[in-house]
Amino acid sequence: MLEPEVVMDVQGLVRRYGDFVAVDRVEFQVRRGEIFGLLGPNGAGKSTLIGMLTGVLAPSDGRASICSLDLLTQREAIKKLVGLVPQDLALYQTLTARDNLAFFASLHEIKGKLLEQRIQFALALAQLEDWADKPVRSYSGGMKRRLNLAVALLHRPRILFLDEPTVGVDPQSRNHIFDCIRQLAAEGLTVFYTTHYMEEAQSLCDRVGIFDRGRMIALDTPKNLVQTTRSRLLEVGVLHLPGSVLQEIKAMEGVEQATEENGLLLVTAVDIPAVAVKVLSLLAERKVSFTSVNTPEVNLETVFLQLTGKTLRD
Repeated sequence: MLEPEVVMDVQGLVRRYGDFVAVDRVEFQVRRGEIFGLLGPNGAGKSTLIGMLTGVLAPSDGRASICSLDLLTQREAIKKLVGLVPQDLALYQTLTARDNLAFFASLHEIKGKLLEQRIQFALALAQLEDWADKPVRSYSGGMKRRLNLAVALLHRPRILFLDEPTVGVDPQSRNHIFDCIRQLAAEGLTVFYTTHYMEEAQSLCDRVGIFDRGRMIALDTPKNLVQTTRSRLLEVGVLHLPGSVLQEIKAMEGVEQATEENGLLLVTAVDIPAVAVKVLSLLAERKVSFTSVNTPEVNLETVFLQLTGKTLRD
């Protein structure tokens, strides 16, 4: 059986703003019909990466192809093959859904009978046929999000970029958006999905890339990412952990990593039960008070926090 075609091939992509490197030599591939998730803290560089991949921003270095088009020399052609659902609603609130769709379709030079077909398709997709001629400002948050998705599909893109598409929506609209994404992917559309909701990425995405400080620090299926971390995390609430004690824990046999963030000692190891006994014994010997001990169930959020840290980001 043939592998699905590669529709996004990113090789050493870089974006600089002066001396600041927002995207730092990123490399990955995405295949046709794949739902690819991109997870990262605020300020990680996700929006900058999406800006380059959609042809809005020019790379500072590296190369990439989108649907076999060169990102450096064919950006305008690439824009016609991608759809973008931004986090901030891109809708005219005083216009109706039908008028919004007609306006955005005109930007793609969709006219005549095809225009009517595409508008009907979009209204059905968003389940807004009964609201088609009412102003968008009268819609609920979920209805606006569904319309926002439909707008991005008017020109039948080959790759759909979704940036936090379910922020502030009701469960029914969220499930409808998920159903649409799965159906579109099954029909061959490639979906590039960013979210802060880890459970969404874990259930929806075929593969997930974890992105931080401009770099792709992990990339695999959600299942594989979780399995590589299973039964390897110990959390101990500490009142005050001297740096010397933390260094002793790091040097223990079997400990892979040990950090302390905001009163929480995080230890990763292959054999957590054995390491936990040694860590707690050392804390008692060094008279370090601890308030809690936990070996949390590992999920994608656990993996994400372990890789990117628990410190708050601006």
